Order: sequence, then structure tokens, then C-alpha cells
Amino acid sequence: MKTLLLLRHAKSSWKEPGLHDHDRPLNKRGKKEAPKVGIYLKDHDLVPDLILSSTARRAHDTAQAVHDESGFSGEINLYPDLYLSDTSCYLDILCYLPEDANRVLVVGHNPDLEELLTLLTDVTEHMATATLAQVDLPITSWQELNEATDGRLQLLWTPREE
Repeated sequence: MKTLLLLRHAKSSWKEPGLHDHDRPLNKRGKKEAPKVGIYLKDHDLVPDLILSSTARRAHDTAQAVHDESGFSGEINLYPDLYLSDTSCYLDILCYLPEDANRVLVVGHNPDLEELLTLLTDVTEHMATATLAQVDLPITSWQELNEATDGRLQLLWTPREE
């Protein structure tokens, strides 16, 4: 069994209207909530084997805060294709992950993450900023992952629940 952790980036800032969307940083709330996700992962024995992130600044900053607080010792793998993509792109990336990665965290954006969650679990949930979803997948190899994979939503958590 593989576990996929989906994390929508933390709340971003709109203070600089001329700033390109890809370059928007986290706002005050986002900087407060992103580290809480890392603490949650550590406290609940959910530290991933791999972290994948969109290259958008708000996603990468979220991934970095999770990295720093969770005790994850690897590097964050950045994927430009996780920014403004679709579920097939996410699946394509996941299918090529190393087999020794049993728990993988993907930090990305909506609507892609909500659509991926629905595709893999048949559960439709709103993923507000900094929401974490844990999906257990009945596969032994990432290469088996596809649109028909019948995953199970184990948890949907947000730092605002604390």
C-alpha cells in the first residue's frame, strides 16, 4: 500500500497587485499555518518519504515550512508541471516515483488537488488553504496508479482545527 498526502499551499498574499501569480509569497496567516502542517505530520507519524512541490513561491514556501517542522531529512523536489496543470499531469508525475517511497507529500494548488482527491477516492471535499488530505492507495507500485485506482480518504485536516 502507498500513501499519498495532498497539501494545498498555505494562504498567499495579494498585497502586490503587479506581482505575477507564480511569485506570490505566503501572507501572515500562511506563514503561521504552514509550519503547523509539518508539526501535525511529525506528531501523527505521517512524515513523508518524499516531498513534491509546485514551483510557485507560495507552494514552495509551504513545502519548506513543512520540511523544517516535520523532521523530513530529504530535499524538496520541485515540479513546474504542478503549477496550473490537471489531474493527468499529477498522475504522470506520481507514476514515476521510486518504489521505496511509500508515503509521498504533494504540495500544490486548487482546483487540481480537489479534482485529484475526487478522482482517487470518489469523495468530493473542499480543500481550503493549508488543508491536508491523506489518501491510502491499494497499490504496491507507483506505476500502478491511474484514474481507476480506488483510494480511500483517511483524513482531511486543516491547521484552523487546532
